[in-house]
Amino acid sequence: MTADLANGATRELVGFRVGDQAFCIDIISVLEIRGWTPVTPLPEAPSWMTGVVNLRGTVLPIIDLAARLGLPTSEPSARHAIMVARCGGRTVGLLVEAVSEIMQMNDAVLQQTPEMGQGDAAGLIAGIFAVDGGMISLLELDNLLPPLREAA
Repeated sequence: MTADLANGATRELVGFRVGDQAFCIDIISVLEIRGWTPVTPLPEAPSWMTGVVNLRGTVLPIIDLAARLGLPTSEPSARHAIMVARCGGRTVGLLVEAVSEIMQMNDAVLQQTPEMGQGDAAGLIAGIFAVDGGMISLLELDNLLPPLREAA
């Protein structure tokens, strides 16, 4: 845990749903929130990458967060949203079922994620906020994408 987390700093987060689960990311990482638009699939892409869209002349990869987190996926519809965010220095679209709210959370109540092994999604959850009888998982966006390959 970093010093900021231990000091109980308050941060603004964007809350959203993936399936029946609540998640959040730091609002600083979110560039915009858009409605769902059909994607163009890419050959040989990971199973959790649904494809790409044209965002004002830029090719934007779209990540299905349900698939990336190992949760059941659903067919994207008009009720889904794409959160355009910075992940590990790259800009991507995160496909979510719904964006719920902007919230302020104190890091002093952020609980560590239980250690459950080194599966494909290990390190994606930075911690869990227990609020109002429910739980909101804080995503670690810097771990969402595999590292870029070095050019030869």
